[in-house]
Amino acid sequence: MAYMQERLTSAGYTVFNYDYESRKSEIDSLVTDLLQYLKTCCSRTESDLHFVTHSMGGILVRALMARERPLNLGRVVMLSPPNKGSEVVDYFRDYTLFRKIFGPASLQLGTDPESLPNRLGPADFELGIITGDRTIDPVSSLIIPGEDDGKVAVERTKLEGMSDFRVMHLSHTYIMEDPEVVSEVIYFLENGRFRYSEPMVR
Repeated sequence: MAYMQERLTSAGYTVFNYDYESRKSEIDSLVTDLLQYLKTCCSRTESDLHFVTHSMGGILVRALMARERPLNLGRVVMLSPPNKGSEVVDYFRDYTLFRKIFGPASLQLGTDPESLPNRLGPADFELGIITGDRTIDPVSSLIIPGEDDGKVAVERTKLEGMSDFRVMHLSHTYIMEDPEVVSEVIYFLENGRFRYSEPMVR
């Protein structure tokens, strides 16, 4: 997210590029760590606290909202979030190598109704979602039905209550490095919508 941080800083935002140990802990524990971090950096209520996330980071923010919503919450942009889980996790979760590489948090991102993403509920905050429909992972794309970005189906990135949504011809891994994506992130943080959006059924 270094390029994202650079562009947001240039746009006038104070940026905290938070890193977390998704390969060592479950999401509940990661939320506890995030809460402690936010109390040290971002609790001033006179400033809006926006979130820009990639992949699992979106689920981490949703879990944060469910537990303790920041009083100074602003807007949220999620890039390629598995908001309804991923078939890749369903398929590989019982493989030892997958479990070792991706860790316990990733194993919580399945598509079944009782998976963490599917128990968190709709967005009740200003949320923009950008996802991709290009893959550089043909094996995973064979597992995922419909359009996907190599890790998550386009349809599974959507979340009830989202304010805006956009699909771009990009892959899951590099979506945050695309200049147009970053421009759309900044536009949403400033306006509560993307400059160019997908048609949405209300």
